[in-house]
Amino acid sequence: MKKTFLCALFITTGLWANAQDAVVYQKPPQAMTDLLLAKPTPSVNIDGKGEWMLLSERNALPSVEELARPEMRIAGMRINPNNFAPSRQVISFSGLSLKNVKTGKTYTITGLPSGLNVGGASWSPDQSKLAVLQTNAKGVDLYVINVATQKATKINKLPLNNVMGGGATWVDNSTLLYKVIVKPAAMAPAKPLSPTGPVVQQNLGKSAPSVTYQDLIKTPYDEKLFEFYGTSQLVLNKNGVETPVGKPAIYASTALSPDKKYMLARTLHKPFSYLVTAAGFPSTVTVTDLSGKVLKTVANLPSGEVRPSGYDNMQNVPRSFDWRDDEPATLTWAMPLDSGLIRKKVDFHDAVYALSAPFTAEPKELFKTEQRFRNVQWGNANLALVYEGLRSKQSTRVSRFDPGTGKLEKLWDRNQTDVYGNPGEPVTDKNKYGRDVIITVDNGSKLLMNNITGSSAKGDLPFLAKFDLSTKKNDIIWRCNEGQYEYVTDVIDPAKLVLVTRRETQTDVPNYYIKNLMLRMADQKITSFTNPYPQIQGVTKQKIQYKRSDGVDMTGDLYLPKGYNKEKDGPLPVLIWAYPAEFNSADDAAQIRGSKDRFITINPGGPIFFVTQGYAVLDNASMPIVARDGKKPNDTFVEQLTMNATAAINKLADLGVGDRNRVAVGGHSYGAFMTANLLAHTKLFKAGLAESGAYNRTLTPFGFQNEERTYWDDPKLYYDMSPFSFANQIKTPLLLIHGDADDNTGTYPINSERLFAAVKGFGGTVRFVFLPYEAHGYRGRENLLHKLWEQNEWLNKYVKSAKPTQTAQVK
Repeated sequence: MKKTFLCALFITTGLWANAQDAVVYQKPPQAMTDLLLAKPTPSVNIDGKGEWMLLSERNALPSVEELARPEMRIAGMRINPNNFAPSRQVISFSGLSLKNVKTGKTYTITGLPSGLNVGGASWSPDQSKLAVLQTNAKGVDLYVINVATQKATKINKLPLNNVMGGGATWVDNSTLLYKVIVKPAAMAPAKPLSPTGPVVQQNLGKSAPSVTYQDLIKTPYDEKLFEFYGTSQLVLNKNGVETPVGKPAIYASTALSPDKKYMLARTLHKPFSYLVTAAGFPSTVTVTDLSGKVLKTVANLPSGEVRPSGYDNMQNVPRSFDWRDDEPATLTWAMPLDSGLIRKKVDFHDAVYALSAPFTAEPKELFKTEQRFRNVQWGNANLALVYEGLRSKQSTRVSRFDPGTGKLEKLWDRNQTDVYGNPGEPVTDKNKYGRDVIITVDNGSKLLMNNITGSSAKGDLPFLAKFDLSTKKNDIIWRCNEGQYEYVTDVIDPAKLVLVTRRETQTDVPNYYIKNLMLRMADQKITSFTNPYPQIQGVTKQKIQYKRSDGVDMTGDLYLPKGYNKEKDGPLPVLIWAYPAEFNSADDAAQIRGSKDRFITINPGGPIFFVTQGYAVLDNASMPIVARDGKKPNDTFVEQLTMNATAAINKLADLGVGDRNRVAVGGHSYGAFMTANLLAHTKLFKAGLAESGAYNRTLTPFGFQNEERTYWDDPKLYYDMSPFSFANQIKTPLLLIHGDADDNTGTYPINSERLFAAVKGFGGTVRFVFLPYEAHGYRGRENLLHKLWEQNEWLNKYVKSAKPTQTAQVK
């Protein structure tokens, strides 16, 4: 393998002042290296009958050399031009096996290629087969695994086109629908040696607020590339024979009707936008038969460029096209009744319509919503659940809809941040069409509700409940025992309450069990995964609670090193890791989230590594930004950050485990934004670690996070919330890290480049590490190891080795 170098810009006082070096990749201490490279437990995918499970071994972290493979950044997507697939698969698997739940026997699957890199596993309607996508260097293939024989067979003749996603869809037990390439990669348009003219954009008087998307189309050549790679041919594969469906097109989405006789398709067309991603390109929504013949043009949708700003505003066009799951072929969609402007004074903001096969009648109005329509879950001819809400108010409402009578009855209203009030999600089962629909129990009077979080004043305790449709009360019939964390992953038999659960404790690795609530038999353990992280055995975790100066209750997950003894070892250096969250209610902000009883697992981007180096780590430290006194949350952003950080430091000091004079703060993305603000406005910390943040809010002028006011609505807010505005005050040592291929909206690498330059310009202590080929989330093995090395060196120098000072003060 070629030796790869990391470009790291840095400046510190003394020896390295005003220096720029090429730094060879480094590794952190062995315990941190071993934790990062440890192989996690397999993923589990159980069939609908509860008879077989697919065990999937995750691929190891990719090397930087793998990240450096060809990548095309276009139309808001990142494409590997050699294989017509996304260039950055978040999760893929290198090993598959089948396990019989009843016998416990595990079977090796034969027929799969070497160099396995699979994803998108889906069970056939009768659960006898599995389809998986294998992504190779030169193409994507489709394999079908016969569960009875444990043999995989490649069934596609042409490589799949997975640029726009979609994978493969089962039509019946022997037929799959998928997209294939139209032309080989070698026929991609050649880049002209010189342009035919300048790139020109214009706007003729229409309001077109633009979000700061990345990887957009920039030139006519980009347009040609997008059209080439995005165009695909739909095919039906029946027993290995591929039959084309319709003509080639740029398919944004396809969906079969429940009776599998029709297809709903959204296809993209020109003119392609230079301001929004492919998801916002002009498109046509049609219903076709399975030969591809267009039976109904449902809508011609304009470019998303002219979508009004504001989180609850919509274009005044149809949206949310879908099939009704409980009928053979009924199409549904929503339409704004307020011209798409949520502040317009109307009784109802949205209406939902339906049109059934043969799609020649006039659409029928099903219901109207007082808030913005989100989605509908179908059950049967007399039951559906309608979801509506407002992001600006953090509100959500669920209503019961009776398709037979047209009656819409509210079941509950909830603030999205009220985790204690979350009743859970309705349990579903396959109907005669093979669609997941809401089930009822107790003679149709109740819903079975699964809450996999189960937040409570005692921490997260997942539960299964029955929701009475008449009394609108949620009665818990099973709840996780205190001292462990267990949640329902599958309901095998809703009538007999036979469940599959995933159970763990602080010391017991997560494993899967079959539980019978009616017979109350002993739970059957169906997996035997072992601890992949022996390096942190003995590390302790506790959920700590504390209160900030204005009375808001807060929490955090405190990790202490193996063998730590407070009386003997005294207060430790501290790393606080957090991510701010906005709340309209102080009560919601104070609710306890998370569980102290979860097994300690390693997130490659998390802070737990540092507990092996003698630090007390406070992860998920509460950083609530609460609306108060008639103001919006961000109106007092810096003031509340300061209160949050002060309260956390005081709590750790009061417990005797944290040295208030040796504390670092860190975070990723909005957590990095938080970190830079705390260093700019307080002297509470000895160092800061900021990864891939946005530091100048004027670069996101049409809103950010949950802030929907634009820069022009409140320029002072944007100035005051930008740590870049106060770079001259950042004197605490700050380590900035950013991926040079950051693809996240708003966190362009220029944020870190400019903040580094500003802090450097005012003589601050700052180091900037640019990770090659990394997007917003880091994946490269060498990059992740080097990042940990950088952070460990920074913390050791400025935090662990710091001398005692006077009590920290706010500036």
